[in-house]
This record gives sequence, C-alpha cells and structure tokens, in this order.
Amino acid sequence: MIRVLIAGLGNMGLSHALAHHRHGASEIVGLVNRSGEVGHPELAGYPVFTDYKVALEKTSPDLVVIATYSDSHADYAVAAMLASAHVFVEKPLATTVEDARRVVACAQETQKKLVVGYILRHHPSWVRLIEEARALGGPYVFRMNLNQQSSGAEWETHKALMETTAPIVDCGVHYIDVWCQITDAKPVKVNGMGLRLSDEIAPDMYNYGQFQVFFDDGSVGWYEAGWGPMMSETAFFVKDVVSPAGSVSIVEGNKGASADVDGHTKVGGLLVHRPEGDRNIDLPDEPGHQELCDAEQAYVLRAITENLDLTRHMQDAVSSLAICIAADESVRTGHPVSLKEPTS
Repeated sequence: MIRVLIAGLGNMGLSHALAHHRHGASEIVGLVNRSGEVGHPELAGYPVFTDYKVALEKTSPDLVVIATYSDSHADYAVAAMLASAHVFVEKPLATTVEDARRVVACAQETQKKLVVGYILRHHPSWVRLIEEARALGGPYVFRMNLNQQSSGAEWETHKALMETTAPIVDCGVHYIDVWCQITDAKPVKVNGMGLRLSDEIAPDMYNYGQFQVFFDDGSVGWYEAGWGPMMSETAFFVKDVVSPAGSVSIVEGNKGASADVDGHTKVGGLLVHRPEGDRNIDLPDEPGHQELCDAEQAYVLRAITENLDLTRHMQDAVSSLAICIAADESVRTGHPVSLKEPTS
C-alpha cells in the first residue's frame, strides 16, 4: 500500500484525492489545504493539515501529490523528495526554468519518481493524435489555442491564477508538451506578444497572449491563450498539426462553453489529411475529467511500483516550461528569446 499525502484541494487536487481514495493500492495519510476543512463526503475522516511541512513530518508519505498554486510547486516537490517521498506535481512544474531544473536534479539525486500533471498524456484520443502526427513525419507546423470566455466564479479563478502565472504559461504547457512528444527536435527561439484587456488584473499582467516557437529541425508552431469575459468563442479551440505529408486536426472538440474545464480535453474526432485523400477517425466514449485524473494517478502508482523510466517525461516537462516562460519573457520585453541560453 502506497501512503499518499495530497497538498491542495482545489479542482485538480480534489480530483486527485478522490482518485487515491478509490484506488486499492493507495492509502491517504493526510490532506493539506489552507482552511483546514474538507467538504467532500468521501474524504471525511482523513487527517487535515494547514501546514505542508508539518504534514510531511507527521505523515511520512511514500508519495506526495502537489496541486497548490504554481509558485509553491518547486519548493514543495523538493521538500517531499528530501523527505523520501515520490512526487506528482500539477503543471507547471515550476515558475522558472531554473527551479524546474532544480526539481529534476533533486529527483535524479534522490532516485525518486517525478511525474508532472500533463493530463493529456493519459487521454487515449490525444495519444492517438500524437501517433497520427508522428506517422506523418516532420518538420511540423503546430497551430493550437485555448481561449476561455470566463465570467463569475470562473473569472475569479482566472484572476487568482494571474497573480502568479500568465495564461500562455498556465495553459500552454499542456499543448507545448504535446508538441514535444510529436517532434524530437529542440526549441531554439520564441517570440511572443500579449495585451492586458482588463483593469481587474495587475498592471504588469496580461490576460491575452500569443507566441511562436522555432525548432532546430525547421518545425514552427504558434499557441494562443486568453482569459476573461471579453474573450471571443469563435475559433477558440484550434488544434492542428501540419507536415509535408499532410495534417491531423481535431474536428469535434469543445464547440462551446470555452471556460468549461471538462471540454478542454475533449477530442471527439480527428481528420487525417494526406494529398491522396482524407481519413476521419471517430473517438467516442472519451474519458471525463475524473476518469482522466484516475488514470493519471494510476500511472503515478505504476511508475513507483514498476520503476518506470521517466527521463524523457522530465526532459519534456522542462522543455515545455522553458518555451512558455521564454514566451512570457518575450511578451514582457518585446524581444525574441533564444533558448540556446539559460532562461529564468
């Protein structure tokens, strides 16, 4: 039985906690949140802590699941591994590339498993998209976005996230991770732009951003993300991969309610285009949000019990974060950023 401590009980943390509560190989030994209270009836009875360090000391977990705000991820992950625990950490791995590399180095030094919460890696439809794109062969053009027309509670959540992280970083790491799985090329340059479209966020933050990435095999890509009540829901969910041999595109996906988290992973169907003809791939009965979290945590348990090699996973986690942070730097400075030099 793997003893699990969960830090953070927001949308993702709650789902991860339920995944371990329902998994026969897990034993939850503690929950950590700021209020010290847990409202979900299935989680009643577990020890609850308001202090993460105290929880680590008191529970001695085998695995720590970190689903707190992004600026705490690196320190929490390192503390867990130094306390002899394996780590699952929600994306992004850290808020700087330097911190991300520090976490990966700690995992290597302590020989602990480190899994980053790229939930699309556990979605069969996205796995199929990556397989079809790799079969086309590069170089590639990546065209992806996720704009969210948020209001009410959803907008409040986005504003809270933007206290530390811009939309292109928070959302972008998922889709750039997909790019990293499709191409084995290294990113070399990023160019970004963005705009603050609301007086409700800090003067130095922007709620709309877009960036372009250049890879050393000639592949290029763009990604766009915006949050807020002003965002358009026209073409807010574009997912295309193009190569000299053809293209693969999500053609169903989320057709409305752009701020609905459950819709952000939905594929529905793929269109594979080659000059000689098109092929439609229907992908019915896709997993929902909780099912994906269940699959993700089951993978973490497998990584521990089967000693899975996570080297490429950690490399891709750093690369996708480096691209998104370079994009943020480019937006803020107005200049392209080379990834041949360290980015912080």
